[in-house]
Amino acid sequence: MEKRLFLFIVISMLTLLTACGNGQEDSTEGYSAPSDKPDEPVVTGEVQELQELESEATGPYLADSEGMALYYFTEDESDTSNCTGDCLVNWPAFTAEEVEVPEGYDREVFNTITRDDNGEEQVTYKGYPLYYFINDTAEGDVNGQGVNDAWFTVNNMTEFPE
Repeated sequence: MEKRLFLFIVISMLTLLTACGNGQEDSTEGYSAPSDKPDEPVVTGEVQELQELESEATGPYLADSEGMALYYFTEDESDTSNCTGDCLVNWPAFTAEEVEVPEGYDREVFNTITRDDNGEEQVTYKGYPLYYFINDTAEGDVNGQGVNDAWFTVNNMTEFPE
């Protein structure tokens, strides 16, 4: 008799605990898990106030509001990103709903494209998509400059092939 009573109590408790969890809204909706890298660049759709910084290695370069360098990929074409899959792991797309440009830059040459792979709106400069570099972890880092002779920082003097 005691075993049955014990079993009844255990089953009742499990039923009660299961019932308490049902019908509750998922509290993680709209939540973004924290990044493994606390200094990871902002890549949300927020308004970004761009700035021009300077480095001995690159001279003046365009950075986001957190001071993270922005790069272009020489394998891209105007209004087309050719950085997909594993490339995007190392070179995350720079996305923003709106950008405010620093003095000396023409707002008219900034736009967005819709990426074919994930549908995100990626910011472009003179038609060329902009990216971050995963190994840039702090304001002022320009570790992506010249990688594979294909990745370069952007400034107001940057010219792209027509």
